[in-house]
Amino acid sequence: MGKGKLAKFADMEQYENVFQYPYSVVEHVPFEMKGKWREQYFRNTNPIVLELGCGKGEYTVGLARMFPDVNFIGVDIKGARMWTGATEALSDGLKNVAFLRTNIEVIDRFFSAGEVQEIWLTFSDPQMKNPRKRLSSTFFLERYRHFLIDGGLLHLKTDSNFLFTYTTYVAEVNKLPVLERTEDLYHTSGLSPETANILGIRTYYEQMWIDRGLDIRYMRFALPHETKLTEPDIEIPLDDYRSYRRDKRSPLATRK
Repeated sequence: MGKGKLAKFADMEQYENVFQYPYSVVEHVPFEMKGKWREQYFRNTNPIVLELGCGKGEYTVGLARMFPDVNFIGVDIKGARMWTGATEALSDGLKNVAFLRTNIEVIDRFFSAGEVQEIWLTFSDPQMKNPRKRLSSTFFLERYRHFLIDGGLLHLKTDSNFLFTYTTYVAEVNKLPVLERTEDLYHTSGLSPETANILGIRTYYEQMWIDRGLDIRYMRFALPHETKLTEPDIEIPLDDYRSYRRDKRSPLATRK
Protein backbone atom coordinates (compact mmCIF):
# COMPACT_ATOMS: atom_id res chain seq x y z
CA MET A 1 0.00 0.00 0.00
CA GLY A 2 1.29 3.44 -0.92
CA LYS A 3 1.97 6.16 1.61
CA GLY A 4 -0.84 8.48 2.65
CA LYS A 5 -0.67 12.26 2.61
CA LEU A 6 0.37 12.62 6.23
CA ALA A 7 3.23 10.16 5.80
CA LYS A 8 4.39 11.98 2.67
CA PHE A 9 4.31 15.35 4.43
CA ALA A 10 6.32 13.82 7.30
CA ASP A 11 8.89 12.57 4.81
CA MET A 12 9.23 15.93 3.15
CA GLU A 13 9.84 17.68 6.45
CA GLN A 14 13.09 15.69 6.52
CA TYR A 15 14.00 16.01 2.83
CA GLU A 16 16.98 18.25 2.18
CA ASN A 17 15.71 19.08 -1.31
CA VAL A 18 12.27 20.37 -0.23
CA PHE A 19 11.43 23.84 1.13
CA GLN A 20 7.89 24.36 2.39
CA TYR A 21 6.40 27.83 2.68
CA PRO A 22 2.63 27.71 2.12
CA TYR A 23 0.80 31.01 1.82
CA SER A 24 -0.43 30.83 5.42
CA VAL A 25 3.09 31.26 6.81
CA VAL A 26 5.05 33.00 4.07
CA GLU A 27 4.11 36.46 5.35
CA HIS A 28 5.65 35.71 8.73
CA VAL A 29 8.65 33.55 7.83
CA PRO A 30 11.38 35.26 5.81
CA PHE A 31 13.03 33.15 3.12
CA GLU A 32 16.70 33.67 3.85
CA MET A 33 17.89 31.82 0.76
CA LYS A 34 16.32 34.40 -1.58
CA GLY A 35 19.10 35.45 -3.95
CA LYS A 36 21.37 32.70 -2.62
CA TRP A 37 20.01 29.49 -4.15
CA ARG A 38 23.25 28.82 -6.03
CA GLU A 39 25.48 29.66 -3.10
CA GLN A 40 23.59 27.95 -0.28
CA TYR A 41 21.79 25.01 -1.91
CA PHE A 42 23.15 24.08 -5.35
CA ARG A 43 26.70 25.19 -4.57
CA ASN A 44 27.47 26.04 -8.19
CA THR A 45 27.04 28.92 -10.61
CA ASN A 46 24.79 27.11 -13.11
CA PRO A 47 21.56 28.61 -14.51
CA ILE A 48 18.32 28.17 -12.53
CA VAL A 49 15.12 27.00 -14.22
CA LEU A 50 11.72 26.86 -12.51
CA GLU A 51 8.81 24.54 -13.25
CA LEU A 52 5.70 26.29 -11.93
CA GLY A 53 2.83 23.95 -11.08
CA CYS A 54 5.17 20.97 -11.14
CA GLY A 55 2.67 18.40 -9.83
CA LYS A 56 4.52 15.14 -9.25
CA GLY A 57 7.76 16.72 -10.45
CA GLU A 58 8.17 14.44 -13.46
CA TYR A 59 9.31 17.29 -15.69
CA THR A 60 11.57 18.82 -13.06
CA VAL A 61 13.34 15.51 -12.51
CA GLY A 62 13.36 14.61 -16.22
CA LEU A 63 14.93 17.92 -17.21
CA ALA A 64 17.47 17.66 -14.39
CA ARG A 65 18.62 14.30 -15.74
CA MET A 66 18.77 15.66 -19.28
CA PHE A 67 20.69 18.82 -18.33
CA PRO A 68 23.06 18.07 -15.41
CA ASP A 69 24.70 21.50 -15.73
CA VAL A 70 21.43 23.34 -15.03
CA ASN A 71 19.66 23.72 -11.67
CA PHE A 72 15.92 22.94 -11.61
CA ILE A 73 13.34 23.92 -8.98
CA GLY A 74 9.82 22.49 -9.07
CA VAL A 75 7.16 24.72 -7.49
CA ASP A 76 3.68 23.65 -6.42
CA ILE A 77 1.36 23.87 -3.42
CA LYS A 78 0.31 20.21 -3.62
CA GLY A 79 2.81 18.55 -1.31
CA ALA A 80 1.49 15.01 -1.62
CA ARG A 81 2.12 15.12 -5.37
CA MET A 82 5.50 16.80 -5.04
CA TRP A 83 6.66 13.98 -2.77
CA THR A 84 6.98 11.69 -5.80
CA GLY A 85 9.54 13.83 -7.61
CA ALA A 86 11.38 14.85 -4.45
CA THR A 87 11.73 11.22 -3.38
CA GLU A 88 12.94 10.17 -6.83
CA ALA A 89 15.50 12.98 -6.97
CA LEU A 90 16.90 12.00 -3.58
CA SER A 91 16.97 8.30 -4.39
CA ASP A 92 18.81 8.96 -7.66
CA GLY A 93 21.26 11.40 -6.08
CA LEU A 94 20.28 14.32 -8.31
CA LYS A 95 22.02 17.35 -6.82
CA ASN A 96 20.64 19.82 -9.36
CA VAL A 97 17.01 19.45 -8.19
CA ALA A 98 15.03 21.23 -5.49
CA PHE A 99 11.33 21.60 -4.72
CA LEU A 100 9.53 24.61 -3.27
CA ARG A 101 6.05 24.09 -1.84
CA THR A 102 4.26 27.41 -1.93
CA ASN A 103 1.54 29.34 -3.73
CA ILE A 104 2.72 30.57 -7.12
CA GLU A 105 0.97 33.90 -6.46
CA VAL A 106 3.84 34.73 -4.08
CA ILE A 107 6.67 33.17 -6.09
CA ASP A 108 8.55 36.48 -6.33
CA ARG A 109 9.21 36.35 -2.57
CA PHE A 110 11.65 33.47 -3.03
CA PHE A 111 13.97 34.72 -5.78
CA SER A 112 15.96 37.89 -6.33
CA ALA A 113 16.30 39.98 -9.47
CA GLY A 114 18.05 38.07 -12.26
CA GLU A 115 18.32 34.87 -10.25
CA VAL A 116 16.28 32.73 -12.69
CA GLN A 117 16.98 32.13 -16.39
CA GLU A 118 13.93 30.16 -17.57
CA ILE A 119 10.41 29.13 -16.50
CA TRP A 120 8.42 26.07 -17.56
CA LEU A 121 4.63 25.96 -17.44
CA THR A 122 3.68 22.32 -17.99
CA PHE A 123 -0.01 21.46 -18.31
CA SER A 124 -1.13 24.36 -16.16
CA ASP A 125 -4.80 24.75 -15.27
CA PRO A 126 -6.15 26.99 -18.10
CA GLN A 127 -8.29 28.92 -15.59
CA MET A 128 -10.84 29.76 -18.27
CA LYS A 129 -12.96 31.85 -15.88
CA ASN A 130 -10.28 34.09 -14.40
CA PRO A 131 -7.45 35.61 -16.49
CA ARG A 132 -5.49 36.69 -13.40
CA LYS A 133 -5.08 33.05 -12.36
CA ARG A 134 -3.59 31.92 -15.68
CA LEU A 135 0.13 31.33 -15.21
CA SER A 136 0.86 33.00 -18.55
CA SER A 137 -1.26 36.08 -17.80
CA THR A 138 0.23 39.57 -17.61
CA PHE A 139 -0.49 39.45 -13.85
CA PHE A 140 1.98 36.57 -13.48
CA LEU A 141 4.39 37.78 -16.17
CA GLU A 142 4.88 40.96 -14.16
CA ARG A 143 5.76 38.84 -11.12
CA TYR A 144 8.21 36.74 -13.13
CA ARG A 145 9.99 39.90 -14.18
CA HIS A 146 11.00 40.46 -10.55
CA PHE A 147 13.41 37.52 -10.70
CA LEU A 148 13.69 36.37 -14.35
CA ILE A 149 16.65 37.75 -16.30
CA ASP A 150 15.84 40.36 -18.93
CA GLY A 151 14.75 38.41 -21.99
CA GLY A 152 14.47 35.20 -19.98
CA LEU A 153 12.56 32.33 -21.55
CA LEU A 154 9.13 30.90 -20.81
CA HIS A 155 8.11 27.46 -22.05
CA LEU A 156 4.44 26.55 -22.27
CA LYS A 157 3.48 22.91 -22.85
CA THR A 158 -0.24 22.22 -22.73
CA ASP A 159 -3.17 20.14 -23.92
CA SER A 160 -5.46 23.18 -23.62
CA ASN A 161 -6.27 24.98 -26.86
CA PHE A 162 -7.77 27.79 -24.75
CA LEU A 163 -4.59 28.41 -22.73
CA PHE A 164 -2.37 28.03 -25.79
CA THR A 165 -4.45 30.49 -27.83
CA TYR A 166 -4.64 32.93 -24.91
CA THR A 167 -0.86 32.82 -24.40
CA THR A 168 -0.32 33.33 -28.13
CA TYR A 169 -2.43 36.51 -27.95
CA VAL A 170 -0.54 37.67 -24.85
CA ALA A 171 2.71 37.36 -26.80
CA GLU A 172 1.28 39.03 -29.92
CA VAL A 173 -0.37 41.97 -28.15
CA ASN A 174 2.78 42.68 -26.13
CA LYS A 175 5.24 41.96 -28.97
CA LEU A 176 7.03 39.30 -26.95
CA PRO A 177 9.52 37.40 -29.12
CA VAL A 178 8.14 33.91 -29.90
CA LEU A 179 11.08 31.60 -30.59
CA GLU A 180 9.15 28.43 -31.29
CA ARG A 181 5.49 27.48 -31.54
CA THR A 182 3.68 24.33 -32.58
CA GLU A 183 0.10 23.16 -32.18
CA ASP A 184 1.09 19.48 -32.43
CA LEU A 185 4.41 18.92 -30.69
CA TYR A 186 4.74 15.20 -31.37
CA HIS A 187 3.94 15.41 -35.08
CA THR A 188 5.91 18.50 -36.11
CA SER A 189 9.07 18.23 -38.19
CA GLY A 190 11.91 20.71 -38.12
CA LEU A 191 11.85 21.35 -34.37
CA SER A 192 14.96 22.88 -32.85
CA PRO A 193 17.35 20.36 -31.22
CA GLU A 194 16.51 21.90 -27.83
CA THR A 195 12.80 21.28 -28.31
CA ALA A 196 13.29 17.83 -29.83
CA ASN A 197 15.14 16.80 -26.65
CA ILE A 198 12.09 17.34 -24.48
CA LEU A 199 9.98 14.87 -26.43
CA GLY A 200 11.34 12.06 -24.30
CA ILE A 201 9.73 13.48 -21.15
CA ARG A 202 6.04 12.71 -20.77
CA THR A 203 4.16 13.17 -17.54
CA TYR A 204 1.44 10.85 -16.31
CA TYR A 205 -1.31 13.32 -17.16
CA GLU A 206 0.25 14.22 -20.50
CA GLN A 207 0.09 10.59 -21.58
CA MET A 208 -3.58 10.51 -20.61
CA TRP A 209 -4.27 13.50 -22.86
CA ILE A 210 -2.37 11.86 -25.71
CA ASP A 211 -4.29 8.61 -25.22
CA ARG A 212 -7.49 10.64 -25.37
CA GLY A 213 -6.45 11.92 -28.80
CA LEU A 214 -5.57 15.49 -27.84
CA ASP A 215 -2.69 17.33 -29.51
CA ILE A 216 0.06 18.63 -27.25
CA ARG A 217 0.90 22.27 -27.90
CA TYR A 218 4.21 23.98 -27.14
CA MET A 219 5.60 27.49 -27.36
CA ARG A 220 8.76 29.19 -26.19
CA PHE A 221 8.94 32.96 -25.88
CA ALA A 222 11.13 35.61 -24.30
CA LEU A 223 10.09 38.11 -21.65
CA PRO A 224 11.90 41.45 -22.00
CA HIS A 225 11.69 43.78 -19.03
CA GLU A 226 11.04 47.10 -20.73
CA THR A 227 7.71 46.26 -22.40
CA LYS A 228 4.52 47.51 -20.74
CA LEU A 229 2.25 44.48 -20.57
CA THR A 230 -1.38 44.61 -21.68
CA GLU A 231 -4.01 41.88 -21.36
CA PRO A 232 -5.49 40.81 -24.72
CA ASP A 233 -9.14 41.79 -25.21
CA ILE A 234 -10.10 38.87 -27.44
CA GLU A 235 -12.79 36.20 -27.20
CA ILE A 236 -11.28 32.69 -27.23
CA PRO A 237 -13.15 29.39 -27.77
CA LEU A 238 -13.42 27.45 -24.50
CA ASP A 239 -12.06 23.92 -24.15
CA ASP A 240 -14.87 21.37 -24.16
CA TYR A 241 -13.54 19.68 -21.01
CA ARG A 242 -12.28 20.70 -17.57
CA SER A 243 -9.96 17.81 -16.78
CA TYR A 244 -9.52 14.16 -17.68
CA ARG A 245 -12.92 12.52 -18.28
CA ARG A 246 -14.76 15.66 -17.11
CA ASP A 247 -16.73 17.85 -19.52
CA LYS A 248 -16.91 21.60 -19.08
CA ARG A 249 -19.83 22.96 -17.09
CA SER A 250 -20.09 26.42 -18.62
CA PRO A 251 -22.70 26.89 -21.37
CA LEU A 252 -20.53 29.67 -22.84
CA ALA A 253 -18.65 29.03 -26.08
CA THR A 254 -15.96 31.71 -25.67
CA ARG A 255 -14.32 33.81 -22.99
CA LYS A 256 -11.71 36.55 -22.84
